[in-house]
Amino acid sequence: MSGKKDRDKGSCTALELIDFKNALEQFQNLVEKMIIQKTKESSGSYIKDDEEIDYEKFHTTIRALFGPAVKDQNVQAFFRKVMSSPDEKPEWLEIFGCFTGESDGMSSPTKESTVLLVSEKRQITHSVVKRKDVIKGIVKVPLLHFTITASQRGVLTMFSKKMKVLATIDVEDPTWINGCDFLPNLKYVVAVTESTVILWDYQSKESQSDGFVIKPMKNCLLCVCTVTMADNLAKDTILMGDDKGYVYLLTITNDDFIMKQSRAEKESQFKVLDSESFDIPKRKLHDDWVGKIRYFSALKCFGSCSTDSINSFILDDIKRLEDHLPVKEFSVPKGVNAFTYCGKAKVIVTGGNDRILRLWNPVVNFSPVGKLFGHKHSVVEIVTNEKDQHVISLSCAKVFRVWDIQTLSPLQVFYESHGTPEEMNAFPMVFDNDHGMLFTGSDVIDIYPLANVIQDLKELPQTHEKSLNVVLYNRAFHQILSICTESVLKVWDLETGSQIYQIEDAHGLNTEVTCAAIEINGVYLATGACDGTVKIWEFESGQEVKALPLAQHSNDEHRVLKIVYLKADEDQHAVIVLEQRGKIKIIQGDSAQTDLYVTWVLSEIVPFPRRNPVVYLSLKPSSLETQDFFPEIRLLCNTSSMRNDTETFLSSVDIKCFDVLKVEGCRLIATGSANGEINLWDFESASVKCLGKTTEDNQGSGVNAILFLIRSVSSSRKRSAMSPTPSVRSDASAISEQGSSLDLHEEENAESYEINTEIKTAEETPSRKNSQNPEMSVQLLKAKAGQSPILASAHESSCIRLWSIQGNLMKELLPFSEHPSGPLTALCTDIFTKILLAGSKKGYIIRWNMASFLEDPRNKKNEIKEELCWRAHATEVVELFIEEEKNVIVTASIDGSVRLWHAMTGYYFGYFGQARKFELSDTSRLILPSDVSNFPAIIKEESKHMEKKVKYPLMLDRDKWKSLTRLPSDLEKAEHGEAAHGFKYFKALDSEKFQTLETFEFVSKEAGAVFGFLPIYELENPIEVSMPKSLQRIKAEKSSHKGREKDPDSIEELSQDK
Repeated sequence: MSGKKDRDKGSCTALELIDFKNALEQFQNLVEKMIIQKTKESSGSYIKDDEEIDYEKFHTTIRALFGPAVKDQNVQAFFRKVMSSPDEKPEWLEIFGCFTGESDGMSSPTKESTVLLVSEKRQITHSVVKRKDVIKGIVKVPLLHFTITASQRGVLTMFSKKMKVLATIDVEDPTWINGCDFLPNLKYVVAVTESTVILWDYQSKESQSDGFVIKPMKNCLLCVCTVTMADNLAKDTILMGDDKGYVYLLTITNDDFIMKQSRAEKESQFKVLDSESFDIPKRKLHDDWVGKIRYFSALKCFGSCSTDSINSFILDDIKRLEDHLPVKEFSVPKGVNAFTYCGKAKVIVTGGNDRILRLWNPVVNFSPVGKLFGHKHSVVEIVTNEKDQHVISLSCAKVFRVWDIQTLSPLQVFYESHGTPEEMNAFPMVFDNDHGMLFTGSDVIDIYPLANVIQDLKELPQTHEKSLNVVLYNRAFHQILSICTESVLKVWDLETGSQIYQIEDAHGLNTEVTCAAIEINGVYLATGACDGTVKIWEFESGQEVKALPLAQHSNDEHRVLKIVYLKADEDQHAVIVLEQRGKIKIIQGDSAQTDLYVTWVLSEIVPFPRRNPVVYLSLKPSSLETQDFFPEIRLLCNTSSMRNDTETFLSSVDIKCFDVLKVEGCRLIATGSANGEINLWDFESASVKCLGKTTEDNQGSGVNAILFLIRSVSSSRKRSAMSPTPSVRSDASAISEQGSSLDLHEEENAESYEINTEIKTAEETPSRKNSQNPEMSVQLLKAKAGQSPILASAHESSCIRLWSIQGNLMKELLPFSEHPSGPLTALCTDIFTKILLAGSKKGYIIRWNMASFLEDPRNKKNEIKEELCWRAHATEVVELFIEEEKNVIVTASIDGSVRLWHAMTGYYFGYFGQARKFELSDTSRLILPSDVSNFPAIIKEESKHMEKKVKYPLMLDRDKWKSLTRLPSDLEKAEHGEAAHGFKYFKALDSEKFQTLETFEFVSKEAGAVFGFLPIYELENPIEVSMPKSLQRIKAEKSSHKGREKDPDSIEELSQDK
C-alpha cells in the first residue's frame, strides 16, 4: 500500500515538473515577442494589432502560467526592465524575485548609493527676490552653464556656473511672473505673466532696451517651456498653458522683432510686440488650469498636466495643437500637479493631489507600470536624476523624497524649512545632471550636492511619520507596540525589528490615541484617546473586544493621559485612567455588558493644611462589591469653603502622571503635578499626603514621571505548580514600570536579589476562587525603611527624588554628564529593580545602579551609582524600557523613531522600521544615528568622585582670624585671665581634622570654604614663649607704676597654662 502511495507521489512530482517546464517555455516565448515588439517600436516599423503585448496582457499571462508563485511587484519590475532595455534580456528567475550577481533587483540598505547631502546645502540669497517675494521658476541652460531664476514680483536673474550674478532685471510691469525658460537660438529669456509674454535680452546694454513684450494675451498664462529642436537656428518655439485649459504654440523669429513692433506712446522698459500679429495656434486640452508644460526631445512630444481627473496628463506631438487629431490622455484621480521623464529608464512619472507617484510607459496610457507610495501630502514638483535613475519628488508639506525607479524603493527623505505653506504650492525645482546638484527655490535658492555614501548611515531614523505617544513591551510575545500622534498603531518583533501588523485610526478618523497599556499576560491591550474613549483589543490579532462609548459632552478635559491595567480575563476587564483635568477613574467591563463603563472616580481636588499636609479620608468598604480594587472615599471637609483659606491650600488639578501600587497590605496611588506637587493616596491608612509642595513659584519643580520602586531582603519563595509564565510584565500595565503597577510571579531558582513582592489584583485575591491565576505566595510588605516601597519622581529641574511612603525625602539624584541633560521626562526600571533608567527632554538616557541602596536605604554606605549616560535622540524622550533577557534598552522620542540600544554600553543597534535586521550579538562597530554625534559615556567611580567635587572659593573669616591672632602689644593690657583667653589658639590645639567639601548640601553652595576649616595640629611639647627684653622692661615699668610688682618671668607661666 505504501509502495503505491510512493509511486503516486512520484508521478505527481513528474507531472508538476513537466507542467513547470511547459510554463517556462511559454514564458520565454512571451519575452521574445516583447523584445521583438519593443525593437520594432524603437525603429518606427511597428504596427499595432491585436497581438500587441501591453502590461495588462503580460500580467494576465504570467498569472495563468505561474499562479500565485509570482508577486505583482516582481511582474512590474520584469516588464519595466524588458521594455526599457530590450537588448539586455533578463533572467527568468527574476520573475520570481530571485536575482543573481549584479542584477539584484532589491536595493541593499548597506550598498553604496548616491544621496543628497542636506548638511552641505548652499544658499544663494543676494539679488534673487524682492521683499516678501518668492521664486516661481528655475531653469538650467546646459550648454552655456547658466542658471535663470524668475521671482513672482518680476525679478529675472541670470547666474554663471559658479552662481555669480551675470545679469538681472526688475520688470516694471506690476503683473506677476508665473514661469520662465531660455530660448537657445535667439538667446533670450522668456517669461510669462498674467497677460503678457516677456522676452528679456540679457546681453543688452544700458543705451538699448531690455527686450520685448508680447501683449495682450486673452487668458492668464500660467506656465511656459521651450521646444528644443535643431532644425532651424533662426527661430524658437515656445509652449504656454493658461487658466482655461488651453495650450498655445508660439513661434518667434528674429524678423518678428523688427516687423511686428507696435508704436509706443512713451518710452518703456520693453519694446511692445502686438500679439494679434502672431499666428498662435491653441487647443483646449484640459478642463482646469494647465499646471505645468514641458517638451521631451527624446520622445519628440510635449506634456501638460492639470488637476482635471479625466484629462489629467497629455503626452503627444506638438502637431496635435494644429491638426486637432485625438491626443493621448492619461487619467489620474484628483489630477496631476507635476510630471517628469527619465530617458534612461524610459518612464514618465506623475504626481498629484492623491499623494501617489505613478510610473507610466509613454506608449501605454490606461494603466501605470508602477506606483510609489510614501507622501502624506500633495505632490507639487518632480525632477529626475538621469545618471542614477532616481526620481526626486516634493510635497506641499516641504518634504523631499528620493526614489529608485528600477527597484521602486525609497532612498532618502528630508525636510525643507524655508517658505510658508502658501509658497509651497509653487515650489520650483530642477536637477543639474551635469554637476549632480539639486536646485530649489523659495525666498532663496538652495543647492543640494550629491555624494556617494553608505545609504544606511545617512538615513534619518524614522519609525513613524509623526511624533510618538506610546511605546510598550509585551513580554509574553516579545513584541513592541508603538503609537504616534497620527493614531497609527504598529507592532514590531523585538529581536529582528520587523513589523508584524499595524492599525490606523484605532479610535476613529482624526482621533489621536494618547496612551496604552498591556495586561500582565500580554493577551489584551487597552488604549485611550483624546476624546476620552477607551478600547480593549486582543493583542495578537488586533481585534477590538470592548469600548467605552464617547461621552455626550466630550472635550479636552476628558483626554486620557495615562492608562494602567488592573485586571484582564475573558469575564472581566479593569483599567485605571488619568484624564486631562486630574480625574482618575476605574473603567470596567464584563461578559454581561457589551461596553465598558466607569465604576470608580477619585477626587481631583483635596484641601491640605499648610503646616501638616495630610488629610484623612472616610472610606466606603461597601463600594468594593462593584469593583474590588479601591474603595470609594469621602473627604472630611468641604473644598468649596476653603478656597480662600490661608491655613490650607488646594491640590493642583494639573496632574501629569500617576502610578499605582496594589499588593497585599498596601494600596497606594501616587500623582505628580506640573507645580511639583506629589500626592500619595494610602487606602490602608485612609489618608492622602502632599509631598514636595513648594510655596514659591518654582518652574523647575514640575513632576514629569512617577514610579514605585519595591525591593526587599532576599527570601526563599516557592513557586506554585499552576503559576503562569513567570515575570510577564507590561510597561504600562504592571506596577513599578513606567508609571504602572508591579505584578511579578516568582521564578524558579530565584536569585538573592530578586523582588519578593507581587501584586494582588482582583483575579489573585482569595475571594475569587475561580480565578485563572491562582494565588501566589507573597511576602507581606513590612513597615521598615529597607522593605517598604519607595516612590521615585522625575522633575523639570533634571533631578530624581526618592520618597518614602511616610512622605520623607530620602535621596536626590542629579545626572552626571558633560552636557546638561535637561528636564527628565520618563522613568523605568528592570524587573528586579536593580537598574533605574531616566530619559530627558534633550534626548539623553541615564542609567543608575540602585541595588545596594534599596536593600538598606538607611545605610549611608549603600549609594546609588550612576553607570552610563548617552544621547539617544536629538529631541525629547517620551518612553523607554529595558529588556533583561536580550540586555537591550528601547527608547522612543517625539522625532518619530523607536531605537534599540545595548543596556550595558549604550551601543546603537538600529531603529524599528529600518531595512536591515538587528544584529544583537555584534557590538564591535561604533555607529550612531545620523542626528546624534556623541558616543555613550561610561561613568567611572574615580572620575565621578573627582568631577563631583564642588569648587568653592576660599573666603577669609575675619572674626575667627582675630580670635586666633593677637599682637604682642595686646598682651600687656590683659590680666591673667584675659591673657589666657588671648592665647586660646594654643588651648584649641587638637588632633588633625579633615572636613571635605562633599559635606555641603546641594542648596547651600554660597557657604563656601573658610580658613577656619583648614586642618589644625596639636603640639605634643608646648614651646616656651619668651618676651623680648625691651617689652619686658616696658611691662615692668607699667606694673610698678600701678603699684603691682611682678616678676617679668611670670609671663612664661601663662604660656604653659592650658
